[in-house]
Amino acid sequence: MFLIEAVIIIVTVALLVDYAVKRRRTEMVKDIPGPETLPLVGNSLMYYGKSLEDIMPFILSNRQKFGPLYKVWIFNQLAIFSSDPKDVEVVLSSQKLITKNRLYDLLLPWLGTGLLMSTDKKWHSRRKIITPTFHFTILEQFVEVFDQQGTILIEKLKTKADGKTAFNIQPDICLAALDIIAETAMGTKIHAQTDVNCKYARAVNDTGSTLAQRFVNVWFRQDFVFRMFSPKLYNQLKDDIKLMHDFTENIIEERRNTLVENATSSPSSDDADDVGTKRKMALLDVLLQSSIDGKPLTNEDIREEVDTFMFEGHDTTTSGLSFAIHEISRHADVQQKMYEEIVEKLGTDKTSPLTLRDLGELKYMECVIKEALRMYPPVPIIGRYFYEDVNLNGRMIPSGTNYTVGIFAMLRDPEHFPDPHTFKPERHFLENMDEKTNPYAYVPFSAGPRNCIGQKFAMLEMKCTLTKIIRNFELLPLGETVKPVLNLVLRSSNGMQLGLKIRD
Repeated sequence: MFLIEAVIIIVTVALLVDYAVKRRRTEMVKDIPGPETLPLVGNSLMYYGKSLEDIMPFILSNRQKFGPLYKVWIFNQLAIFSSDPKDVEVVLSSQKLITKNRLYDLLLPWLGTGLLMSTDKKWHSRRKIITPTFHFTILEQFVEVFDQQGTILIEKLKTKADGKTAFNIQPDICLAALDIIAETAMGTKIHAQTDVNCKYARAVNDTGSTLAQRFVNVWFRQDFVFRMFSPKLYNQLKDDIKLMHDFTENIIEERRNTLVENATSSPSSDDADDVGTKRKMALLDVLLQSSIDGKPLTNEDIREEVDTFMFEGHDTTTSGLSFAIHEISRHADVQQKMYEEIVEKLGTDKTSPLTLRDLGELKYMECVIKEALRMYPPVPIIGRYFYEDVNLNGRMIPSGTNYTVGIFAMLRDPEHFPDPHTFKPERHFLENMDEKTNPYAYVPFSAGPRNCIGQKFAMLEMKCTLTKIIRNFELLPLGETVKPVLNLVLRSSNGMQLGLKIRD
């Protein structure tokens, strides 16, 4: 009898506390549509049994049911989902609303509070330090790395180019992207493409997969639940993160020592270019030579930024490139136009090194990439956390809200992109673009003060890799079509299947 009474009292108290905690926010968003909620758990049960493959259709289904702005309660946490460019513009253009939402906290053990995760003064100072890394002079040096690693990729793909067998090209693209970002971010070669036992590459891949599972499983977002019910995966995640941190810290220490040694010797005139930058200067070199308020960055500060670029610089590019390649293989007319543009602008020599100027000539290819990013944005959702009440075009959103931008849904909205499920690179021709379209309707690289700092880098890398592939191969529509799935970035649950035939 006493036990029953105790349970009743506990449940009653929990319900009262839940009501009190939610009351103000509930009242403020009462006119915003959303699914029916349950006491205590909110809408958490909607996610029960959902796999990674289910999440994107689930988000699109909710958008259809409730419109471009709707609410969801995860326990006592309010989440607002938005895919209206007018609302998105208010948030992304703000200089104040720059704090990422709480889901990003899952990345903290790996990335710390680097550029992706930091906010306020720390974010502003880090952004200021890193921005010069993407000066066109340094990007020109990075193109050399893109070209060299692309050549390795081509040699690997030749072994699969029999003109009749479908295969998944995504793992090959991923390893090439890892090699590129390691050399440009850390200034070191990890040989991910040629070393089948590369521990760093495996750790990056496994960590991304584990974090994606935690993202989808609302119960596993709690560390103690994850540790209790999935101890093997929890320990593997810890070990993988330690491996990556140790690797990065060793590289930092080596580069720091090299800089000290170089400082004691006389630099030659060949070591610097017109902006005083060393040849092949990596992000790591910029960070090692930077300071904030007169103090140099610590090894931990630097590791946060390098790890952030290793994550963002390979995963997103892999996604964008892989989906683009798949779509090109399914559209022979698009592929032919791309090949003709390459021959016209760059000539027929498949082995000639590519330059920044060469890539700038490929205007049609740029439209193809933009269309692939529209249909398959590598980062399909992004989020902010509101520390204050926000006026969203007349609707007040309370402080303590996780605000999520549904980029995937917005980029497939027929109001902004007619015939949205059809691959049409021509829609990105300047003469075809509607001046009345809100610029925040197309934000595959986000927008505003927290837009992707590496978007020029990513576009050049994708252009370079696509140029080398299309110069050497005809892409064939073999295998299954893609099935978009939300990982940490957008991927395909059945890979990116196609065939290759070596061009004469």
